[in-house]
Amino acid sequence: MWVSLGPALFRWCSVGAAAPSGSISTLQAGTQKCHSDPLTEVYTYDVSPAVVQRFRILLEKLSNRGTHTHTHTHTPFPEVCVCVCVCRVKGPAVTFSVRPNPQNVSTADVANVAGRWPVDRDGESGAIRILSKYSRAESTKYLVLTVVSLLCIVAVLLASTVVYCLRHRSHHKLKEKLTNLGTDTSSDATATYQELCRQRMAVKPPNERPEPISSRINSVSSQFSDAGPAVSPSARSSVSSWSEEPAHSHMDISTGHMILSYMEDHMKNKDRLEKEWEALCAYQAEPNASTVGTKDGNARKNRSAAAVAYDHSRITLKVENSQSNSDYINASPIMDHDPRNPAYIATQGPLPSTVADFWQMVWENGCVVIVMLTPLAEGGVKQCYHYWPDEGSNLYHIYEVNLVSEHIWCDDFLVRSFYLKNMQTNETRTVTQFHFLTWLNQNVPESSRTLLDFRRKVNKCYRGRSCPVIVHCSDGAGRTGTYILIDMVLNKMAKGGKEIDIAATLEHLRDQRPGMVQTKDQFEFALTAVAEEVNAILKALPQ
Repeated sequence: MWVSLGPALFRWCSVGAAAPSGSISTLQAGTQKCHSDPLTEVYTYDVSPAVVQRFRILLEKLSNRGTHTHTHTHTPFPEVCVCVCVCRVKGPAVTFSVRPNPQNVSTADVANVAGRWPVDRDGESGAIRILSKYSRAESTKYLVLTVVSLLCIVAVLLASTVVYCLRHRSHHKLKEKLTNLGTDTSSDATATYQELCRQRMAVKPPNERPEPISSRINSVSSQFSDAGPAVSPSARSSVSSWSEEPAHSHMDISTGHMILSYMEDHMKNKDRLEKEWEALCAYQAEPNASTVGTKDGNARKNRSAAAVAYDHSRITLKVENSQSNSDYINASPIMDHDPRNPAYIATQGPLPSTVADFWQMVWENGCVVIVMLTPLAEGGVKQCYHYWPDEGSNLYHIYEVNLVSEHIWCDDFLVRSFYLKNMQTNETRTVTQFHFLTWLNQNVPESSRTLLDFRRKVNKCYRGRSCPVIVHCSDGAGRTGTYILIDMVLNKMAKGGKEIDIAATLEHLRDQRPGMVQTKDQFEFALTAVAEEVNAILKALPQ
């Protein structure tokens, strides 16, 4: 029999061999003359490709041995005539014995040609089993790759499971801590909540987190404490932050130019401005009684007798929670467009005796933003009590205030973050204070740009909330009224209002609290600030 294995012919002479079984490749046996016994049977043997490749290489080696090669006339390929008796073909191995042949090729010759291939001699019969090294190597390689792949997949799954479990456990612990804060009355609850607040501040997205010029300046507020005069701006290293664009406005270009022209006319025409201010000074609110605030028990709670909340427009406290068992605090709700919900609470700077009332007002009105427009002292004169802690926490009656962070934004203002805790209910709330440092009493800021930038940051923090913004200076009238006037007019324009009357808006404010905007300079400053913001909005609008 013979088999075609590529560039050579390998003759097999099989005598009475049973047709073996195997797979994949085929060894064909046919009738062909040989120098040994003629073939009498035709077989087809299925073996693996690796075995076929083995015999091809073996044949090439035998063909290259000059004494054992000759050429037939019917084929251009060299051939070797080897008479063998195939015993069996199983898997990647062929077991056979070599019969006598003219070339005297023996089983030993085949074994020698096989060289380093694994050879298994089968006793006295001289049979040789030539194993497929490559098939074993390939099988081993695929097995190793499969095992490695499975191990990698298992490792990834295990790692993912561990990460998921750790994160789930962390979230569960955080949730458990927050839940326990409402019921845990131990001293650890305060420290835990403070740490949670700090962590929350640290992981806020960039668009929500403030961009501090310098983070956490120790005892910054002590520079403006009751003990000494305000430090000059040069003592604090920072730069102006006038870089934020105006908020999105619905004001159209024609309305903006009309308002801008009106403002410029007011500022250029000093006589007109003077007459308008005189008319405002003669304005009397109706009703204007302040009997509650001037009673013996409440008069000592007022900084100035000229700025006392009206009876019909004042913030009332819950008596049962008040340290002084009184509902009075010198603070006025300021309505804008909704008469049911105040947009602002205008109040004086707290006194040592009213600081607990102040935080009670913050808590009971759900306030989260405080705008402070005065230093604590001016020229040795106290303007406001230091109503927050420089470090750690202070307890004011039943309200605990913790300082979470303090950031200087520029020379003129800084921002503090507190958490406020009601010790009776164990409820907590985060409160942000915007402190404008360089606006002195009865004066105006050096630049309207700085105050407008300050206002933008306040509104960015407040945006989307429905609670009132607490605004205070020293007496809660002059600087407080000027800031609220500017903010209220600009908010109306931003909402698309076409009729803007600053004088009428100021009268509306004075109907709700006396003394709002105390000087002509403050009124003129309000006009200037509005005009400058309108101009900035017009530049930002598509032309």
